Amino acid sequence: MIDHAHDLAALREATDRLLSATVKLDEVAAAEPSRLPGWSRGHVLAHLSRNADALVNVLQGRPMYADSETRDRDIERDAHRPLTEQLADLRESAARFLAAAAEPADWSRTITMRNGVTDSASRVPFRRWVEVELHHVDLGIGYELEDLPNEFVAREIDFLAERFDRHPEVVSTGLAADDGRFWTTGGGAEGPAVAVRGPAPELLGWLAGRRDGSVLEVDGGPLPVLPPL
Repeated sequence: MIDHAHDLAALREATDRLLSATVKLDEVAAAEPSRLPGWSRGHVLAHLSRNADALVNVLQGRPMYADSETRDRDIERDAHRPLTEQLADLRESAARFLAAAAEPADWSRTITMRNGVTDSASRVPFRRWVEVELHHVDLGIGYELEDLPNEFVAREIDFLAERFDRHPEVVSTGLAADDGRFWTTGGGAEGPAVAVRGPAPELLGWLAGRRDGSVLEVDGGPLPVLPPL
């Protein structure tokens, strides 16, 4: 069962880690490429800020974004601002989200995300937690998948395994972490089942498109090619 209050507390900790790390950036570093193709670190920071405001929209019953073009245009607009503006926006937008999430609400209600995806309102804090943790890694400033909290790693693998479950492009796939945890995903594409083993952060990196899976052990066939998130 999703515990939104627990996830909000974890999000606050993740946000504090991110904000503490980003104050070490300078203008040159902010303009350098991030680990996301085509995005500078400034793009990642801008996306995090606009995502916080978009999730406020979701919690308050408004469309997450006006449309995809507006989302992309806003990120591009904000990516090249002076670093002081970027960091102030990151801090203030994060505070706006936490304030909105602290308001009395029916957390069991159904909300609508981007592209018409629906979910329980109780999962919104976790979705924001995902954005903060993974994009902190994407910045490439010393925070790696191996630094992510163990609980987060397991739950994000849960989420992504569910997302790819029965996907028409992914064969049946078993995921085994070195610590004994196990997940299944795929199964919508024809082909022999495969078993993928490795450290949980590496499994997460592969599922989330952050690593190529080259260090993972695979039995039964090649490592499945996952569709974009």
